[in-house]
Amino acid sequence: MRTNIEIDDGLMAEAMKAGEFRTKREAVEAGLRLIKRQADYRKILKLKGKIQWGWGDEDRLDGQPNMIQTPAAPTRTTLPAAKKRAPARGRR
Repeated sequence: MRTNIEIDDGLMAEAMKAGEFRTKREAVEAGLRLIKRQADYRKILKLKGKIQWGWGDEDRLDGQPNMIQTPAAPTRTTLPAAKKRAPARGRR
């Protein structure tokens, strides 16, 4: 779409330099994409707390096993209690 607009020359120069754009069109389109992306992020943030995400096999609707392997929690191993030894007797 062709549009004629007045843009602050200083602002355009700074934007082109900051983004290393070759043309004014590239700079304007990058700015428009940024505005759209920020709006999309705001929509996603509104979903906070409304979506539950599970990782266990029981959370899968299709009954297939979970392909993501989570490392097992480290376990603490206990050694068997040491047997009490009878006091050493002298050699005969």
